Amino acid sequence: MLQPSLAKRLKRWVRYWVVRIGLAVVSRLPVRMAARLGEAFGSAAFHLAAGERRKALESLAVAFPEKTELERKAIALSSFRHLGRSTFENACLPKLDPSLDARVEWPAADRERLEQAVRLRRGVVLVTGHVGNWELLAQFLIQSKVDGVTVAKELSDPRLTALLDDFRAQRGVRSLWRGADGTAKSILRALRSGQVIGILIDQDTDVQSVFVPFFGKLAATPRAAADLALRTSAPMVMAFCQRKQDGRYRVSIEEVAFEPTGEREADVVSLTAQLTSRIEDAIRRAPEQWVWMHRRWKTRP
Repeated sequence: MLQPSLAKRLKRWVRYWVVRIGLAVVSRLPVRMAARLGEAFGSAAFHLAAGERRKALESLAVAFPEKTELERKAIALSSFRHLGRSTFENACLPKLDPSLDARVEWPAADRERLEQAVRLRRGVVLVTGHVGNWELLAQFLIQSKVDGVTVAKELSDPRLTALLDDFRAQRGVRSLWRGADGTAKSILRALRSGQVIGILIDQDTDVQSVFVPFFGKLAATPRAAADLALRTSAPMVMAFCQRKQDGRYRVSIEEVAFEPTGEREADVVSLTAQLTSRIEDAIRRAPEQWVWMHRRWKTRP
């Protein structure tokens, strides 16, 4: 494997320490102050990071061709602000613990959907995306006594992966990293023991994928969730944690019903398409709460 260039290694070193020091500083701020500061950082990033802004506007043009350029620009700005706010809030998550139930709404009907799936004792494949505040979703479910783990992809810098792993572990969230030895066996063991496995499938990454529609255009989409459910017969649910107008969050749980045909590859594509459609619906409910700067359609069939 080729070693990164000196410039790239230096960039990663600087980025690691900026993130580490930033987490240490922001975690000491009051939550409301951190949220406001995060929105300010998001706004600054929108205006200063021309490349990321361009990618967001290009993605929005694909998803919402009927909107004006001004409307798409407003969504992009709100998306940057939301991401900044969520990131800074997450750094303050230890401060949220005592009052997390007051900040996150989980309707009884949605809670019952997840509990009903858990009661089947076959494990649960919980699918979500980078919608709303997915880090808060994981912590809230764990704090609500849901026995589960998340499946995540390593970051380009192993030090940042370790930092993120430690950050989540301090909040009770355990991650299984896709590139680690034995992860597949660990996932199957967790399902067989009745645990909930959380998987995000809304990004075009270097994993096994299938092409399914996303906002009307084929997008390479991770197939792991569909493969796992079809292989184990574990029940599936969709879960989202989206910000409401009053600043609080709402956790929603949706059942996923699917009847396999026996044609495994066709079933994987069909089920992944259904899951992706649910994610698209959640994004349409609050377009500013998705990561439009991600190049969702970069891989072409």
